[in-house]
Amino acid sequence: MLYLNDTYQKEFESSIKSINSNQIILNQTYFYAKSGGQPGDTGIFIIENNEIQVTDTIKDQENNTVHIIRENVNLHNNQKVFCKIDWNKRYKYMRMHTALHLLCSVIPYGVTGGQIGYEKSRLDFDLKDNIIDKNEIEERLNILVLEDHKIEYLWITNIELDKSPNLVRTMSVKPPKTNDKIRLVKIGNIDLQPCGGTHVKSTKEIGKITINKIENKGKKNRRINISLI
Repeated sequence: MLYLNDTYQKEFESSIKSINSNQIILNQTYFYAKSGGQPGDTGIFIIENNEIQVTDTIKDQENNTVHIIRENVNLHNNQKVFCKIDWNKRYKYMRMHTALHLLCSVIPYGVTGGQIGYEKSRLDFDLKDNIIDKNEIEERLNILVLEDHKIEYLWITNIELDKSPNLVRTMSVKPPKTNDKIRLVKIGNIDLQPCGGTHVKSTKEIGKITINKIENKGKKNRRINISLI
């Protein structure tokens, strides 16, 4: 999962580790596998001058990153692959994901669900009453964007996380682990939480955030939908 250290790597070389029908595992990859509400990357494999469409990226039961290709082709293990991530999609997801972390920072309640999309994204909050002012939240979010807060990554152990349970905002999803360590995403001094997704380097890259609507989803759920301009 090389993207954990460099989310801006668009192209790279690798080789095929294993093949199962139209599912390919590479020896190394920067492709992001679907998880935590963020879609998997799409893109292109170039193998011996042939372009092969990667239509999705997922995790298997052994936590391997599996690249789904459009059709079965004659490939073999150890074959060299030049990989290109669909950067327009990836970068939009990065901006969206960081925007949702900002949303967490201005609404201090537990997160019961969420989904990142290309056109719009959402978070569900554990709220009994609709005490959220749409215009106020949107204004606060865009102030944070313009303040140009830097995004950094920290790593802690499971024991350290157990000592700081308040770091975990998601109520239904466990923090992702990598080699028994957990990555924290830090946005300036305004937000810090476990996350295995892809993010931009600065809030300024997000662009203008629009709150589309706030919905009631049960007695204790308020869904906030956002889009980016």
